[in-house]
Amino acid sequence: MYRYLRIKNAKIEVSLVEDLTIPFGETKKVSDFITSINGTILEDYLIDSSSLGKKDISFKFINDDNIKVSYNYQVEITDVTKPVIWLGSSYTITKGNAFHPENILCGDDLDNEPNCYVEGEYDTDKVGMYPLTFIAIDKSGNRTEQAFKLNVTEPKKNTTPNTNTEPSYTEFQDVVKKFKNDKTRIGIDVSSWQGEIDFDALQNAGVEFVIIRVGGTRGRDKEYFVDNNFVYNITEANKRNMDVGIYFYSYASSSEKAKEEANWVLEQIKDYKVNLPIAYDWENWSTFNEYHLSFFGLTSMAETFLDTIHNAGYDGLLYSSKNYLEKLWMPSKYETWLAHYVDKTTYQGTYRFWQHCNDGRVDGIKGAVDIDVMYME
Repeated sequence: MYRYLRIKNAKIEVSLVEDLTIPFGETKKVSDFITSINGTILEDYLIDSSSLGKKDISFKFINDDNIKVSYNYQVEITDVTKPVIWLGSSYTITKGNAFHPENILCGDDLDNEPNCYVEGEYDTDKVGMYPLTFIAIDKSGNRTEQAFKLNVTEPKKNTTPNTNTEPSYTEFQDVVKKFKNDKTRIGIDVSSWQGEIDFDALQNAGVEFVIIRVGGTRGRDKEYFVDNNFVYNITEANKRNMDVGIYFYSYASSSEKAKEEANWVLEQIKDYKVNLPIAYDWENWSTFNEYHLSFFGLTSMAETFLDTIHNAGYDGLLYSSKNYLEKLWMPSKYETWLAHYVDKTTYQGTYRFWQHCNDGRVDGIKGAVDIDVMYME
């Protein structure tokens, strides 16, 4: 596509790419659609691709004759992404129990309620293996099909559990030996599950930072609660000038609720020193379908929480595990706290913190604790 014209004696020569479409949510700049131009663009801004349809793009540039001129073209935002079905190759239930395909996570980048259903015959009162197909279709017609087998099994007989097995732990000092260098720091994240912590012992063990749960809500649209050990944990950490971050477990179902949650967090921490990021922890995946959220809506909700935190002078952080970050969360402007319990993560995205394990052991805490690696900026 090529255009040549003169406006008030100013020459404009701009050549555009043939494909003037942008997939929903994809990052594109004005210049990404220009193959040649007789000048320099003054502001090569990002094009908003958060809504479907045609969009007029206008920009100014200085041409070869040093004259400021304007140019415009039109792009179309399209939905080309298929829905996601969170399902393995098989699904098992006990004979006589109902099969609830509506509980299998089925979501879309844009559609809050894609059409999700199962095709095939099965009998939950008869032991067997039934080949079925889970189908998901969004409002743009994008379709995902996934074959799986429904296994109907006999009820298991009651057995006495083996209570003699010793729990295994990941030693804090082993994590230090593996991951500590001049660009990392090693710390932990804690809540009331760790009981009363001996912070002197933590420091002596070399714990360099602590991320503390401030609290959460008792479910979707339920009342707030402050973590039983929050005040103790942050007070003791502040006394020792430890670096402190915060995390909040969210059940929010809207941006308005997420903003309310952020303001609640700010109220709880206002009298304490918090110099590391405040993390948004939303992981209600087993009931995701009930929230009627697209992945874009989910990510926007998280960013509303983190925007509120940022505007109050704190850094924001999005917490999630590797698989959900790769398949469900959309790209965010905020840094990531990655949960992936392996010695070497295969996550390809960027992250500021890595929750390395949830079976850590360190002096000062009885039982297990999460151990984290922080990467210095």
